[in-house]
Amino acid sequence: MIRIGIIGDIGSGKSFVAKNFGHPVFNADNEVSYLYRYDKKIFNKLKKILPKYFKTFPIDKKKISEAIFEKQSNLKKIINIVHKEVRKRLSLFLSKNSKKKIVILDIPLLLENKLNSKKDYLVFVQSKKKDILTRLRKRKNFNFKMYKVLKKKQFSTSYKKKKSHFTIKNDFTKRSIKKQINKILKEIV
Repeated sequence: MIRIGIIGDIGSGKSFVAKNFGHPVFNADNEVSYLYRYDKKIFNKLKKILPKYFKTFPIDKKKISEAIFEKQSNLKKIINIVHKEVRKRLSLFLSKNSKKKIVILDIPLLLENKLNSKKDYLVFVQSKKKDILTRLRKRKNFNFKMYKVLKKKQFSTSYKKKKSHFTIKNDFTKRSIKKQINKILKEIV
């Protein structure tokens, strides 16, 4: 199985690119949203360590932001609980798709959390800064303060680009992305 990790800046269009590969995608952001909405065990664990913020289920993302803004160390506590479960779900995804030729890993902190292996192909998604900020502002519940907190947790884009095998210049048009993806797949497969 060939694993392709999609990396880049917040809002660069990693998920858009990942979907266009046409292979099974593990989307960590979707997994986290699912856990917040449907996983009572995650809720109970968060409620136990941060009872001031987690009183009702499903988990309200605004409460997560409140906890993080009040005390930076709360982010680490939340990450420790949520990321353990995301890792389990990643393992499940990989075993479920073990017969597939290619899988796509759309994990924002792929490198930071050492979820990639040496054999993985890394694709850096490059977008113009102004396009990124325009896109982020259109997101429902976009919080610039949270964006800055999360940005600090990530490696620099120059480091990610250097670590990558390929770069996709994202202009957010399907045709252009597909063309670049096909070129990459020809080299890999």
